[in-house]
Amino acid sequence: DEEDALKTKRLSSKELLLQNWDYAVDLFLIYVLTLSIFPGFLSEDTGSHSLGSWYALVLIAAYNVLDLAGRYIPLIKSLKLESRKGLMVAIISRFVLIPAFYFTAKYGDQGWMIMLTAILGLSNGYLTICIFTAAPKGYKGPEQNALGNLLVLCVLVGLFSGVLLDWLWLIGKGW
Repeated sequence: DEEDALKTKRLSSKELLLQNWDYAVDLFLIYVLTLSIFPGFLSEDTGSHSLGSWYALVLIAAYNVLDLAGRYIPLIKSLKLESRKGLMVAIISRFVLIPAFYFTAKYGDQGWMIMLTAILGLSNGYLTICIFTAAPKGYKGPEQNALGNLLVLCVLVGLFSGVLLDWLWLIGKGW
């Protein structure tokens, strides 16, 4: 009976979160950065370009197409990033995109902005899937389910925070 109880005992949500705090922070940071730039900044700071009113649509399409492509890259085993440190370094290095977007909007051309948006989408999809596939390894079914729920909660908090931070781009624009 004691053996069966040990087999069916599930870690609490708090224990799961403490063991996987880095994955939780990673997902939070991915979506804070992504939603603080996309789509608000891109649709507000499009300026006048040769694409005219199509420019915002091209940016949104570039983001979405490469986000989708990024979600399929981890299917190739050799391209899948599973190292916890590697994931954290990749996610923190994405914060270089903030000044890149700012200076590209101010001084750059539309081609550079499309490229940056594509990089944002590709890294968003790729890193999200890498985390969601690496995190549940080593846990039993109920623990994997609970961990998945906790990680989705971190995504939602990151989405909400990113949308709030999106307003920072509008400071100084007379709003």
